[in-house]
Order: sequence, then structure tokens, then C-alpha cells
Amino acid sequence: MTRLRIFADDRADAPLTTHTDHAAIARELGAIGVRFERWQANAEIAPGASQDEVIAAYRGDIDRLMREEGYRAVDVVSLTPDHPDRAALRQKFLAEHRHIEDEVRFFVAGAGQFALHVGDKVYEVLCEAGDLIGVPDGARHWFDMSESPCFVAIRLFSNPAGWVAQFTGDDIATRFPPMTPQPSAPAARA
Repeated sequence: MTRLRIFADDRADAPLTTHTDHAAIARELGAIGVRFERWQANAEIAPGASQDEVIAAYRGDIDRLMREEGYRAVDVVSLTPDHPDRAALRQKFLAEHRHIEDEVRFFVAGAGQFALHVGDKVYEVLCEAGDLIGVPDGARHWFDMSESPCFVAIRLFSNPAGWVAQFTGDDIATRFPPMTPQPSAPAARA
């Protein structure tokens, strides 16, 4: 289940509030400049679908965002619990960082957890199939895919070079609980 928990940045043990309603999540995240949407595929996505098949299923929404926001590149990332580089990939995203462009991810299948450090709060968003999150450029955040990653996500970029991070050096991500592995979830469907 998609979830937003908001914490004081010095109290990882108890959230100030929790939301599971998509409209409430979108409202809370919108107040801090984060885009949050629900998308539906125009075709069923089969397990093991190619990058081209996944992009084609969401082409209308992808094209809309590319027009609205000026994104110039799109790709698909797919990780499974048996991926040989899962631990290294997880570590890469776990440290607090920011980007000079928006970080936009749409979860086609599975789940991943973004944590945004805004002011004196941490907004922890568990995204699942059907969720799109757009973290604005400059926003301090980290991403956890759990020790057993299981997700497929479409990524949109302004910079054709793709994902480039500027690490903050703050160890805040280590003070918050990691994402727990989620049960395998089916892909989003029309």
C-alpha cells in the first residue's frame, strides 16, 4: 500500500502523521513542491516486458510530462532480489543527495521508498505500482529499494546523461529505518 509518513528530522522513531489515501499524499507532497500522481497503463504489462513495451504502455503520460516539464530522455530500470549488483546499487542511492534536475520515477511494478528532507521534516514515501513521484531539483532526498529490490520504474530526465547526484555528506539517511522488502506485486494494469 502506498504510504506517506512525515517525521521530525530528529525523531525517526515516531512519525508525526501517516497517510495512505492518494489524494492526501498528493496534497501533502504538493505543499512541498513534490509531484505525485497515479497512472494507468493503456495495455497490460507482462512480467519480463522489454523497455520499449513498458514505455509504449505509458506513452501518453510520458509524452505529457515531457511536453509540460521539458524532459528529454526516458528509460526503464528493473531490479529483482537476485540482481548481482543489488547491494552496490542500493548503497549508491541511500546517502542523502540532490540533483540539478527533477528526479521523476513512475513505478510500473513493485515498490521503492523515497525520503525527502525538507526543512526540519522527513517525508518518507513508499511508492508502489501506479505511483509517479517527481522530486524537484535541489531537494535533499535518498531512495531505498530494500535489501531485496523488486521493482520496475520508468525514469524521465532533463539531462540525457541520466542520473547525476550531488551528495550532501549528511548522515541523516542512516538514522531512519530502511525500507522493508515488500511482497512481490503485479505490474500496474489498465
